[in-house]
Amino acid sequence: MEYIATFFTHSGAVKYKKHMFRLGISVELHPVPRRLSSDCGIGASFSTHRDLRKLISEDIDKLYRKEKGGEKLIYTSAG
Repeated sequence: MEYIATFFTHSGAVKYKKHMFRLGISVELHPVPRRLSSDCGIGASFSTHRDLRKLISEDIDKLYRKEKGGEKLIYTSAG
């Protein structure tokens, strides 16, 4: 599965990329598509089949799963 995460801050996106690297998951940071928006404007795309609950961090604002025709919101932070 492919995902896009959005973040509250740019530093949170960079921190998340390092976290995912330690887990062996490649992450590409990029501008967030305007239709998804985010507070900091930086998103992270990655592909994995792991349990997503273990990949959610306090830095993530929203998490989308890429699907045909767009993205589906699958997680939003409580903050």
